[in-house]
Amino acid sequence: MQLKTLITSITLMVGMSMSYYIQAATSVEQQHANYMLEEEKLARDLYLSLGAKWDLMPLKNIPSSEQRHFDSMKQLIQSYLKQNPVVNETVGKFNNPELQALYNQLLAQGLKSPQDALQVGGLVEETDIADLQKALADTKDPQSRQVYEELMRGSRNHLRAFASQLAAQGILYKAQVLLDNEVQAILTSPQERGNGQGMGHGGMGHGQGMGRGMGRGQGAGAY
Repeated sequence: MQLKTLITSITLMVGMSMSYYIQAATSVEQQHANYMLEEEKLARDLYLSLGAKWDLMPLKNIPSSEQRHFDSMKQLIQSYLKQNPVVNETVGKFNNPELQALYNQLLAQGLKSPQDALQVGGLVEETDIADLQKALADTKDPQSRQVYEELMRGSRNHLRAFASQLAAQGILYKAQVLLDNEVQAILTSPQERGNGQGMGHGGMGHGQGMGRGMGRGQGAGAY
């Protein structure tokens, strides 16, 4: 009887501790999540807009993946931060002025030529990876880490897709945000498959000379 009571008490204490931790998102975690929510929207909107101009496979396939990433971040914010995501649903419109300026800049660059559009895609995906690495370093929450890992896997696949399309045109893709050896390690490794977990559905990061920046190869990837 005493053992049963002890086990029950421990179970209740662990449950209360976990419940408290899940709700206790730090301000840094909140900043990462809300910023990456709009970063995922930026990637989706940018690829949709460039795909309307250029008939390139990554620009046709990847927006649906970015939509899943966007939805996944929405769910994370609702379940972990206990907030309702605040986002402008209009394509090409953002609440964050930094991301609005970045979208305008990258759209103008990507509309110059198909090759420029592919380079922009690579930049977006590389920066996404950089931002996700920062977000992972700043959270211990299992749910957040699982989502960020899945989004980063998707970004690596997308980067491979853009680089593959450039290679088919005789253009060697070069690192724009990440270290060159990190990009080469991604491009020389095979396409990755998702682990089937997560919240069902990826961000961007601190780029070179572009505020927090943005960087995804052929096909839409596994996530």
